Amino acid sequence: MRKNGASRTAVAAAVLGTLLALTSGCGGAHQGGTGDRADGGEKGAAGSVALTRPPTADRTRTIPGIGDRLHGRIPADSRQVVAVYGVSRNSADATAVLFTRHGSAWERTRGWSAHNGKNGWTADHHEGDRRSPIGVFTLSDAGGVLADPGARLPYTRDASFAAPREWAKSHWHDFDYVIAIDYNRVRGTAPDDPTRPQGDAKGGGIWLHMDHGSGTSACISVSESAMRYLLRTLDPALHPVMVMGDRAGLRA
Repeated sequence: MRKNGASRTAVAAAVLGTLLALTSGCGGAHQGGTGDRADGGEKGAAGSVALTRPPTADRTRTIPGIGDRLHGRIPADSRQVVAVYGVSRNSADATAVLFTRHGSAWERTRGWSAHNGKNGWTADHHEGDRRSPIGVFTLSDAGGVLADPGARLPYTRDASFAAPREWAKSHWHDFDYVIAIDYNRVRGTAPDDPTRPQGDAKGGGIWLHMDHGSGTSACISVSESAMRYLLRTLDPALHPVMVMGDRAGLRA
């Protein structure tokens, strides 16, 4: 149930089939060539790649590694930023770092290993390209298969989030917890709402979700402990956003 008291169970069940056909992100695409279906035969290699440590600072007026172009897109009222630093344009390996703003300074709060789209990153994401979109996106809704762990964001629990059992077993728990990345979606709806304001060709269903040890279709993935921490920490009152991309794209 969403924290605002409105049940999403019936809605989620009704739109699930539509969502699976439309989404190019990780949110449950069944159709061949889209979603994480093609990941199903892969064996995860979590921890096998030595990730470059993200730029850090105890306190700074700008978020390290983020250039003026993207920094300028962070809303003025935002006090929480999840920065995702991709290793390179064509890599699926990344590091996610939570920054919190205190006064005029940003402080590094915590960081984790992460994965992004299998094929890397793009500034012009389209359905099926298996690249994560570069940009600044608000974080407004959460949900998953499991019970609300104490999320501050509105949380929708529903069994319909579960990954199909024809996927590799390593992927079965991908959507136990998810946070919708507000790319081509309607804010204030459950993460699995199928509406695509920019049209189906631009993809959608891009989430922050639990990691299976390898690249995604377009989503960002982190460990279960990281998801729990973020769900309990990201606060709508602090207007959280995600700034994501490969390191060169972020600096540009």
